[in-house]
Amino acid sequence: MTKLFLFLFFGLIGISFASVLIKLCAAPALTIAFYRLFIATIFYTLLAKLKRPTLETRPLKSKMLLSGLFLALHFITWITSLQYTSVISSVVLVQSSPLFTAIASALILKELPARKTMIGLGFGIIGMVGMALIDLNQTGSNLMGNGLALAGAIFAAAYLTIGRSIRAHMDTINYVKWVYGSAAGCVFVTSLFTSTSLTGFTPHTWLILMAIAIGPQIVGHTSLNYALKHLTAVTVSLFTLAEPLGASLLAFFLLGERPSLLKIVFGVIILYGIALAILGEKRNIEQ
Repeated sequence: MTKLFLFLFFGLIGISFASVLIKLCAAPALTIAFYRLFIATIFYTLLAKLKRPTLETRPLKSKMLLSGLFLALHFITWITSLQYTSVISSVVLVQSSPLFTAIASALILKELPARKTMIGLGFGIIGMVGMALIDLNQTGSNLMGNGLALAGAIFAAAYLTIGRSIRAHMDTINYVKWVYGSAAGCVFVTSLFTSTSLTGFTPHTWLILMAIAIGPQIVGHTSLNYALKHLTAVTVSLFTLAEPLGASLLAFFLLGERPSLLKIVFGVIILYGIALAILGEKRNIEQ
């Protein structure tokens, strides 16, 4: 259990850097999505060569390709949304994915969330919306950007739901190698059709692209995929609600920005919701 929560803790730190780094990156959305996935694919392909797959992967390849497609669509829509709307609006809408994940898990996986998990989901969303409303007074919003972010939430829910059905039969490294690779391929094809440039950037931009791949993807998303073997897709997606909290903590330690008392209160509500969700399915956690 300790290992699981360490993975999720570092995963939360990783994904908390995503929206800020993307805003700082002077590259098209598709380019950011491609290199985020491509660099992560190279990393885990090399890592996979150091170990043998624990189980046969061929029967699962079609599911992994589908999971990769939804991951690609998630990044394409969400990263593009950051070009049209504020960071906080985009992050809040894309993190509505636990709602869609709960529906998909019930319909597809027949995993009905425990009562405490659903209550925790409610607290998590209340805390997330509360933190968002504090910042929305100071940021702009755009209908197209918001729509893209919401689409990103739906695709993220599909990606996590499929991942939950696969992870019981496959180790983490080989799973993410295939999923990230197929997602990178989808984004690459899309960039060709849209004539999106994948080269010609400054060293500063390349460094940010590398940082996006290492933090939010190699550490962040992979930690979530590791947890999918031990927790339901609903609970794993609920952890992403803590991203605004993580971003606020990073701003405090790195930029000296002190969060308001009200934001701290909403952050505690989010953490309480996550704790309830974990308690709701504690029997599913592998010791």
